[in-house]
This record gives sequence, C-alpha cells and structure tokens, in this order.
Amino acid sequence: MLDHDEESASDSDIDPSELTDKELQEAFSQGKLKPGLNVVLEGKKVAPNNVSGLKQCLKDLKKELPWAERLDVTTAVPETTGENGAQDPAVDAEDDFQREMCFYRQAQAAALFALPRLYKLKIATRRPDDYFAEMAKTDQHMQKVRHKLQVKQTAMEKSQKAKQLRALRKYGKKVQTEVLQKRQKEKSNMMTQIKKYQKGLSDKLDFLEGDQPQKKTAGATPNKMKAKKGPSAKRQYKDQKFGFGGRKKGSKRNTKESFNDVSGFRAGMAHGRGPHRPGKKASGRNANKRPGKNVRQKMKSKRR
Repeated sequence: MLDHDEESASDSDIDPSELTDKELQEAFSQGKLKPGLNVVLEGKKVAPNNVSGLKQCLKDLKKELPWAERLDVTTAVPETTGENGAQDPAVDAEDDFQREMCFYRQAQAAALFALPRLYKLKIATRRPDDYFAEMAKTDQHMQKVRHKLQVKQTAMEKSQKAKQLRALRKYGKKVQTEVLQKRQKEKSNMMTQIKKYQKGLSDKLDFLEGDQPQKKTAGATPNKMKAKKGPSAKRQYKDQKFGFGGRKKGSKRNTKESFNDVSGFRAGMAHGRGPHRPGKKASGRNANKRPGKNVRQKMKSKRR
C-alpha cells in the first residue's frame, strides 16, 4: 500500500484533461485541482486614473502644425443653436431626418468657412483636368473580375431559361394528359351509347354528332328548348334522301296528271343530243369498255 506522501504526490499530479466531468466535479469538491490560467480575484477591480500620465501623453501627441497641414474646422449649425448659444428645441435628436439635416448643415457651414481660407493660402480645391490617378487594382485583375462576372451572369441566364423550359414542358405534359383523358372518356361514352343502341336499349343517335354546345335562351324552360330543337342535321339528310318511310313500290309510276305535264321537257336533252360526260361517246353506252381477255390475246397474236 502507498503511504501518505505518495498518496499526496499522486493527488497533485492529476491531469484534468484526462478526467470526465463527474471526476472533475469530485476532484474540485475535494480541493485536489490546481489553479490554472483563470485566477479568481478577490474584491472589486480598481481602475487607475493617472491624470499626470494622460496629460503627458496628450502633450506628446499634440504638435504645433500650421492649419494647412491640419485642416480642422469647428463650426456650429445656425439652425440648431439659438441667439444665446442654447440648443433650439425645434430640432429633435431622436428624429433621423432632422438629425441628418443638422449634420448636412454643419458640414456646409464648415465648407463655407474653410474654402476662403484655402483660397487665401493659394491651395487648389479642385482636381485639374489632366490629373492622372493610378488605380488600386491592375487592368489584368479588373479583366479577371469582369470575366468572372460575365460567366456568372451567363450561368444565371442559362439556369433561368432551363427553369422556364422545364415549367413549359411540365405544363405541356399536363395539357396533353388532360386532352388524352378527355378523348378516352368521350370514346368510352360513345362505345357505351353504341352498345346500348345495338342492344335496342336506346334509339337515339345524337352521340354521333359529337359534343355541340347548346345555346341557352333567356327565360326558356327545358320543355320549350326541347320543342324548338327539332330533328338533327343527320336525320334531315336521311329524310331528304330516303323519305319518311311508308310504301315505296309504284311511287315513280306515271299518273294521268304527270303524263300530261310536259313543263319539264327539254328538247336539247332529248334523244341523246344533250351534254355528255367527258370521255363518253354518243355512239353507245359501252364505247370505251375494255375488251375481254381472249380478244386482247387475239389482238396481240395478230400484231406478231
């Protein structure tokens, strides 16, 4: 076992960096930790006020130079001071606009005070026309900066165009999908109506006309609209071509009235003297008919 001196030596050689937080707390409570860089000061810190040293420093910094080397001007703004030198209550220090205006007036007053003195000392206050000022940055450096800015701007424009193209593609795909879905829906509805018509469940063929918008009249009821609708264009065409049903046999047979009616007779069209279709001869109906196979073979053998 270790004696008392070795135990105290081992306690004094504790490395706080190798201990955990719990071990550090236990070592601190037992007083085994040594003071490090942070030293606890007892009592309140007293700030020294060395008046003589401060005056000596001010005396060393102060130099008796002419005004042209210092160019210091101290003025008061006429608007911010009254007749007795008191501050004008009309100027509010908390108002940003009034405060900045006071600074502007004070700088203007300082310029009006300093310019005559500079003219009197024959000091130029304006830059000559042929003045050459060397740039802080070289031309090569500024060209690199300009090139980098141009590359960055070009990349931003390309990115913006790519975003717009992606948005347009997305919108186009959406519209295309909607159109295809609409067509598929219309096709399925039409097939359903056709199946119903084939099975005899419905006798309407309005679905063949497509989706036509119905014009609504003001104040018209559904019953009145149905009454004004009438037959469809397809139904009217079929009625005009095939009639309205009924007996067809003998419908074109002459009667006494039609036999005596010669109002539609045209002499120019009678006896085949009227106009004919191009390529047809008046000699016969089958004048341009192609000869048969046997006739064509006989004609070929004769030519040989």
